[in-house]
Amino acid sequence: MTPGGGSGPMKDCEYSQISTHSSSSPMESPHKKKKTAPKRKWEVFPGRNKFFCNGRIMMARQTGVFYLTLVLILVTSGLFFAFDCPYLSEKITPAIPAIGGILFFFVMGTLLRTSFSDPGVLPRATPDEAADLERQIDIANGSSSGGYRPPPRTKEVIINGQTVKLKYCFTCKIFRPPRASHCSLCDNCVERFDHHCPWVGNCVGKRNYRFFYMFILSLSFLTVFIFAFVITHVILRSQQAGFLNALKDSPASVLEAVVCFFSVWSIVGLSGFHTYLISSNQTTNEDIKGSWSNKRGKENYNPYSYGNIFTNCCAALCGPLSPSLIDRRGFIQPDTPQLAGPSNGITMYGATQSQSNMAAATPLLQSEPSITSEELPLPGKTSISGPCATLTLGQPTPPSSMPNLTSDTGLTDMIPLKEEHEGHQFLTPEEAPSPPGMLPSGSPITHSHTMHVLSLASQDSLHEDSVRGLVKLSSV
Repeated sequence: MTPGGGSGPMKDCEYSQISTHSSSSPMESPHKKKKTAPKRKWEVFPGRNKFFCNGRIMMARQTGVFYLTLVLILVTSGLFFAFDCPYLSEKITPAIPAIGGILFFFVMGTLLRTSFSDPGVLPRATPDEAADLERQIDIANGSSSGGYRPPPRTKEVIINGQTVKLKYCFTCKIFRPPRASHCSLCDNCVERFDHHCPWVGNCVGKRNYRFFYMFILSLSFLTVFIFAFVITHVILRSQQAGFLNALKDSPASVLEAVVCFFSVWSIVGLSGFHTYLISSNQTTNEDIKGSWSNKRGKENYNPYSYGNIFTNCCAALCGPLSPSLIDRRGFIQPDTPQLAGPSNGITMYGATQSQSNMAAATPLLQSEPSITSEELPLPGKTSISGPCATLTLGQPTPPSSMPNLTSDTGLTDMIPLKEEHEGHQFLTPEEAPSPPGMLPSGSPITHSHTMHVLSLASQDSLHEDSVRGLVKLSSV
């Protein structure tokens, strides 16, 4: 069947037509796919972390030591409240179990806050961002890596007059910001990385360092508090029934005293060390490496210190808490194909370069206007002096490498006449390839049909044919 009774059959056309009154979209699959529930980002998180409660809890994969910490605190405190506090509240004051309870809940709160939160993980670069960064590095170095792993690359920035090097992370494909480091256990780059603490089961970084410090500081007070009053309990009982009888009457107190005695030294020492770090605004990682040590030179100093102990402590403990950068509970957006709008020299974001080039090379992706038979080149004419069809609003402009077809530019500007340039062969309108989506000149086209692309394979053929035809026209 031919439209309008034309002589050329429709089956000779390379591109098929779809009625604009069709209910289905040209990009819609004939078989409807079942909608799947969107995944959250924590389900495909690239680092070595464990998530609980639908991504609300984030921990390291090795959490065995964390459970040991939890058991030691719970067992020691439970024995103290069960066997020591009743006797101490009766003989001394009821304030002892009250103060112990406040310390216990503060310790547990800060421990869980440190262990279950995001320490400040930096998101990894997407494949497009990584490729663009690699390109920039190759251009800056003047040569590309020939299939081998290049040496570590760095950038230098000036912070308060001190030169700080930014190292490139080959795993995350980013230049790490100042004071950030890559944790080998969690496989993440952490902002203001302090250290990986197995006792809390998580990294300690910018977003949970203050809770970690308050945890070890309050745990120091709780340990000293329990140890002091356990000894007091044993002494009071020994005054009444003797030392050995006191140990037999309260064996739990002996266990508490042993645990507290061996743990108080390390906990108090750790609290003092981090108090020094906070007062000088350093991290454990920087102190171990000696980044701001005077041994490296007289001009080497800590550019992050405010020069005042009080200000450094306020900045570390009382400053605003930065938001999480990984959005672990956010939904993953599906990669849906989008039709590129008119470029007009404006950079298009949200679409890849290949999609934008393909959309620009196939102007019939939009469905508003339709090309009629009046705009087709007529056979038998050696020159065409009329203007070409104007690209209406909503159609993407051709790529910059192709000639711009506007209402002021005729086809004679692209194809010189034979009379003007003798000795050269030129294509006649019959030999010139038709633009994509247009029928041969012998087949009329009605106004009620619009050209559409049926599938991604058709888009590739449209792009290839249009580029080949326009290059052939412009090469002559």
